[in-house]
Amino acid sequence: MPELPEVETYRRFIDETSLYQPIREVEVQDPKRQLQVDLDDFRKALLGNQFTGTHRIGKQLFLLTAQGPIVTMHFGMTGDVAYYRDAADTPRFARSVFHFENGFQFAFLDSRKFGRLGLTESVEAFRKQKKLGPDALTLTTEELTQGLAKKKSAIKPLLLDQRIAPGVGNWIADEVLFQAQLEPERPANTLQPVEVDRLATAIREVLETAVAAEAIYRDFPSHYLIHAREWDEAPTSTSGGTHLNCPRCQTLIQKKYVSGRATYFCPQCQV
Repeated sequence: MPELPEVETYRRFIDETSLYQPIREVEVQDPKRQLQVDLDDFRKALLGNQFTGTHRIGKQLFLLTAQGPIVTMHFGMTGDVAYYRDAADTPRFARSVFHFENGFQFAFLDSRKFGRLGLTESVEAFRKQKKLGPDALTLTTEELTQGLAKKKSAIKPLLLDQRIAPGVGNWIADEVLFQAQLEPERPANTLQPVEVDRLATAIREVLETAVAAEAIYRDFPSHYLIHAREWDEAPTSTSGGTHLNCPRCQTLIQKKYVSGRATYFCPQCQV
């Protein structure tokens, strides 16, 4: 599933390839399933228009246009993007294609068809409608403090709440908590200000690292927990953890379920 780092990579790719090119045609393979607006309205808003910029909040991407309407893109389980010229190069799972006047195409790819395209008047209007918090990549200590205020729930599921830190997915939350040395089931209202600051810093640093590596996880620093994750391949120990060790203390990384989500942590570093 594309997470914030992947979507940020897509956003930068679109900036480099698909801006300021008049749109001459819009194809949508399955409009009833993929579009959140009527196909005629979607085409009317985009034909003769052009993309002028991009914006992202969490895993939600926005394509700004010269004439006002903004295209919203959510990538579902398998979404991706492509830019090409020849019809023979059309990717297999191109579900929506924007044809430019210069002969090039920009495509929204989605093998499992869970992605969605739509229109909105403004990014802010969309954010309020969906109740999205401040983007996790730039989340400040003050914003995180406000989001966690008086909450007694475990910190792990709160990090996955898009009203608090949109863009933090399951593995990212585990990595952030490992880097911040916080136990995943720690009640949020027990965090001290210095710990919230450490947590906000870890959120930004983990996401910045992932974006810089273009979400190629094997390129992450050696001290990252992600290298000790099971990824459904490594054998598990009798205690429920993997046979991989903590990159800090060499203790066996453990796996448990927190609010129904598989959670990896170090029982020594995250007390």
